[in-house]
Amino acid sequence: MITLHRLGHTDEPFQINPDLIVTIESTPDTVVTLATTAKVVVAESPDEVADAVRAWRVDVLSEAMRNRRGGREQDGRDASVDAEQGARAWRAERVGTVERLAGRPRGVEGSRRSADERGQ
Repeated sequence: MITLHRLGHTDEPFQINPDLIVTIESTPDTVVTLATTAKVVVAESPDEVADAVRAWRVDVLSEAMRNRRGGREQDGRDASVDAEQGARAWRAERVGTVERLAGRPRGVEGSRRSADERGQ
């Protein structure tokens, strides 16, 4: 969430989900249009709102990368090496799954008894 201030109420900040922001207009006041079609007039300039959204996204993505690595960045290993090793492991797992499935009979062939076997 990012913190903004309604125009005329600069002492009362509010939080807004930046994923809901569709447009930011300067007409001459800054109008933030949300995906819900609601419009909010804020005290910040369009550039300030855009900077806040950008900073929020950078924070979310960097936290996700830290969690994905599981603290490995502390042991001095290069993250690109870890990503390449993970990609190789994923490909090997997929190839093994495809090879295992290739040996299995497809569909339900042979599961129905013929008319002779049913006694007809």
